[in-house]
Amino acid sequence: MASQPPVHEPTTTRRRQFLGRLSLPERNYLADALRTETVGGILLLTAALVALIWANVWPDAYQSVLNHTVGPSAPLHLDLTLGTWAKDGLLTIFFFVAGIELKREFVAGELRTPSAALLPVVAAVCGVALPAILYALINAGPGGHPSGWAVPTATDIAFALGVLAVVGSHLPSALRAFLLTLAVVDDLIAILIIAVFYSSGIKFWALGLAIVGLALFWFLHRRGVHGWYLFVPLAFVVWALMHESGVHATVAGVAMGLMLRCHREGDEKQSPGEHIEHLVRPLSAGLAVPVFALFAAGVAISGPALREVFTQAAPIGIMVGLLVGKTVGVYGGTRLAARFTRAELNPQLKWADLFAVSVLAGIGFTVSLLIGELAFPDDPALADRAKAAVLVGSLICALIATVLLKLRNRHYRELCEEEDRDLDGDGIPDVYQLDDPAWQRRMAERARQPDAGQPDAGPARPVGGRAGEETGGRADEGADGAR
Repeated sequence: MASQPPVHEPTTTRRRQFLGRLSLPERNYLADALRTETVGGILLLTAALVALIWANVWPDAYQSVLNHTVGPSAPLHLDLTLGTWAKDGLLTIFFFVAGIELKREFVAGELRTPSAALLPVVAAVCGVALPAILYALINAGPGGHPSGWAVPTATDIAFALGVLAVVGSHLPSALRAFLLTLAVVDDLIAILIIAVFYSSGIKFWALGLAIVGLALFWFLHRRGVHGWYLFVPLAFVVWALMHESGVHATVAGVAMGLMLRCHREGDEKQSPGEHIEHLVRPLSAGLAVPVFALFAAGVAISGPALREVFTQAAPIGIMVGLLVGKTVGVYGGTRLAARFTRAELNPQLKWADLFAVSVLAGIGFTVSLLIGELAFPDDPALADRAKAAVLVGSLICALIATVLLKLRNRHYRELCEEEDRDLDGDGIPDVYQLDDPAWQRRMAERARQPDAGQPDAGPARPVGGRAGEETGGRADEGADGAR
């Protein structure tokens, strides 16, 4: 008998899902991180409001405190004003946490694989490039100030989450994770911009010693040496040398954050990076960033000042960059990347949801205020107009995003309830156990019980695909991570 040719079954390429359900360990980490950032965002909003009132009601007192000098002048020039200590010192803690976040994203988060990293990275790059281009175009003519092109490029995750907390939005965890990853990549681009474009008068002896200190920091960490009493003084010395070198001091914070190990070894429940981040994040969100906002957001508000914000090229460029550049850059970049990579949007979400998050990404506060001061060092009046433009642009983005998110808030609430539903009370959401036979048996026994006749909306459906798919993480891995 002649052999029959092999029969080839038709194959289909499974499309990767975008904004699908997170794995349970990643979801738990995200919830813990965003809980702290949300509280910090509310404190940030409060500090900014206090700064505005203080600077306008008691301007002399505000300027006196802002310009009060503290610190030794030798051997390193650390006799700095309180405003500079907040800008160069406290923000280093913020960028230290950002460095740890970025390292963790590379080894365990959304950036660990090229396919998963592509969309948020493209979104972040487009969300930085388009605001800068729009600002440069608006300031290309006479009377323009091209040096401020980087001011509208950064997203402030704390401010954005503070807005979400105030408006009571139940934004699904996948959208929050996208916003967080976007902000982390934004921070990396921002610190590169600061290091390359806003550092001057480099003292190579100080920079060399700072690099030696960073190498010692890395060596001690890799050798498993513990003790805050050793690493905190070393970190301060590295920061002081970086400040003396002329490279912006916050670069030291990012560098040390990136050096921490963020993957688990052996029977570790937390990696050293995750442990340190858990300890330092409340200090960053609850103290460092709000105090910086207190010293940076105090700008004079008057009729002529507001008129200049809406008539001068630099402030207009900043506002257009935040509102139009960020929104179109993040949303358009994501849509294009999804189209060319054949990524499929989570069917329980719509592209309109991503558009609302893109508007939310236009809230630029902490890093934008910092770059605003660095961009116009010799023109305090223009720096104040730039700060006012950041505040106005961020406020407009927050209001528009609030309206857009409120339109879908009922649907978001249903998705969050579905994500959180735990009918068997074992501490693991049901959507992560739908393929677990033990969970299915428990639910069947529960259904047969006489008192189980209460309406409970039935078994939860998976958010973003069948439980166990690659997009959501394996159910057994998620359960192990929760325990």
